[in-house]
Amino acid sequence: MDKIRLEILGLSSSSQSQSGSFALVLGEEGTNRRLPIIIGMFEAQAIAIEIEKITSSRPMTHDLFKSFASTFEFRVTEIFISDLREGVFYAKIVCKSDHTNQTTEIDARPSDAIAIGLRFGVPIYTNDSVMSEAAITITDSEEQAPTTPRREKASARTSSSSGKASSGQEGSLKSYSAEQLEEMLNEAVAEENYEKAAKIRDELDQRK
Repeated sequence: MDKIRLEILGLSSSSQSQSGSFALVLGEEGTNRRLPIIIGMFEAQAIAIEIEKITSSRPMTHDLFKSFASTFEFRVTEIFISDLREGVFYAKIVCKSDHTNQTTEIDARPSDAIAIGLRFGVPIYTNDSVMSEAAITITDSEEQAPTTPRREKASARTSSSSGKASSGQEGSLKSYSAEQLEEMLNEAVAEENYEKAAKIRDELDQRK
């Protein structure tokens, strides 16, 4: 079975489902097919802070998984979104033991699997069956999150925003000194407001 490699294109609030849900948009490399998955706020946050390379004051669950894996000497080699049944996605975390070289597949929700995969820097794959059933094909003029993402159950921004604050927010951040921004960044991380932290970090990066 041929695997299809995916990349993360963005996270956006989902107005199509319950409050607190987000759309994680994955794209097939080299094509205009998109695979949208609805995920929850906690999982979105876990994905967003790893994409933004923001360090949490305390380890999150997915960071704990990585520490656990390192301690017991096994590693994640890939994430595979394996199936779609009754509108629900299924995924596998593919692991390999450094001692025995044995490969093991662990069932997981795609959101958790991707949050963990990001921390290991491994590729994300799916198969043509999943893409045929759930992917949408967009034109060059439709580069936006799809309107009917499937279920799964993430914080960040849409792919089109590329991590930038709105013009009004950018203006307000520009009025602060670097020292004030550093203090605000630490407060945002302590409060686990990672979207705000990412915007402040972007402003600091622009000043370097």
